[in-house]
Formats: sequence, C-alpha cells, structure tokens
Amino acid sequence: MGIQGEQRLTIVQPGQGRQGDLGSIGVVFKLLGEQTNGQISIVEHPFPVGALVPPHLHTREDEYSIVLEGEIGFRSGDREVVLGAGGYITKPRGELHTMWNAGKVPARMIEIISPAGFEHFFWGLANQLETGPLDPEALGKLAAHYGIEFPEAPWLPGIIARYGLTPPMI
Repeated sequence: MGIQGEQRLTIVQPGQGRQGDLGSIGVVFKLLGEQTNGQISIVEHPFPVGALVPPHLHTREDEYSIVLEGEIGFRSGDREVVLGAGGYITKPRGELHTMWNAGKVPARMIEIISPAGFEHFFWGLANQLETGPLDPEALGKLAAHYGIEFPEAPWLPGIIARYGLTPPMI
C-alpha cells in the first residue's frame, strides 16, 4: 500500500473519457476530482456552430479555459473576448460568465476546474438529458447542490444577435 494521500497514476488516452450532451455543448470527462485528490477536474467541451452556454456563476470554484480549435467567445463580468486555438482565459468564482462558438466551424476547449467537484454537475446534467428533455425542477436542484446560479444577463440578447447564436434552454 502506498503513502497515505499518494495520488495514483491516471492515464487518459486521446479519444478516451465518458462523453455526454449538456444541451447546447458537449462534455468529455478527462480527469475527475477523485483522480486528483480533489484539487482539479478537467473536462473537454465541444462547441457546435451556434452554441451558447447559459450565463451562470459558480460560488465554489474557479475555471480556466484553453481553446483547442475554432473560436470561442467569453464574457466574464463586463469583459468580453474571442479566443482562437491556443488562447487561455480565467473565469473567477462569483462572476457571471458565458461562452459561445464565435466562428463558423465547430470549436473545442479544455476546462480546468479548481477545486474539483463541479464536474459532477456536468455528469448529472448529461445523465438527465440521456433520459429525455431537461426537467427544470431537477435542473434547479442539481444547480443548487453544486452552487451554480443562473442570474439574468441583460447583455445576452446582444451577444446572441451579434453571433447568430441559439438562445439557451434556461
């Protein structure tokens, strides 16, 4: 038996990881908190053309995004930017933010979540959507459990219009 708290080696080959649908974007689970002693989790998000993540804020974790393909727009607080492949951005907890495919081709990004735990919100949402349409009451309970809030974003209609996006389900 190893040293207490010793982290086991985790290997995720290209193309591996449970894939799920989050409604507007996808998710591929790469590293769960259980594999990193709760320090971080890493997921990959494919963004189809027109995809928009509903504006939200996290009360427990920070997110760090790395664009891998295409162009992804980010709004966090009152700052807005479009990043291409190789771009990085931080999204601090407590700040209303959203992301969208800002281009004409599918996009993809890596999301690093710290501390870990929020990846289970994605897991629960993907499980809900596997069984049928999104149940608003179940989504509300899931969001409350993971400390995510969906406040109104007065700037959202402008982003939808400028980029020709599909409005979010929430």
